[in-house]
Parts: sequence; C-alpha cells; structure tokens
Amino acid sequence: MNSDQIKGKAKEIGGKIQEEAGELVGSSKQQAKGVANQVEGKVQKKVGDTREALDDALDDKTTIDRGNR
Repeated sequence: MNSDQIKGKAKEIGGKIQEEAGELVGSSKQQAKGVANQVEGKVQKKVGDTREALDDALDDKTTIDRGNR
C-alpha cells in the first residue's frame, strides 16, 4: 500500500462524512463539497492502485530478467 492509496481513501471517507453532515444540517454546499472530496479521494486512490500495479510489474520483470542471465 502506498501513500496515494492511503490519502485517497482517507479523503474519500472524510468526504462522505462531510456530505452526511451537510445533509444533516441542510447545507447543500457542504454536501457538494463532500461529494467532490469523495471523487478526489477515489481518483487519488486509483492513482495509487495504478502506481502499485506498475511497481509490481516492474519488480516481476526485474526478477524475470535476473533469472534469464
């Protein structure tokens, strides 16, 4: 797990809390900010997922290359 995955998930959770709080107090502005933060968090987590998959693929390639020598 990398920092983008962690920060993204945290932002997503925080956004959900903000959205729910906005709904509770009747603030459509806070709800919208919460939804926006959830989207940002999901994107950041997806960047982290992609980065991790790329790192894993490079590690696998390095292992394969070493085995062929």
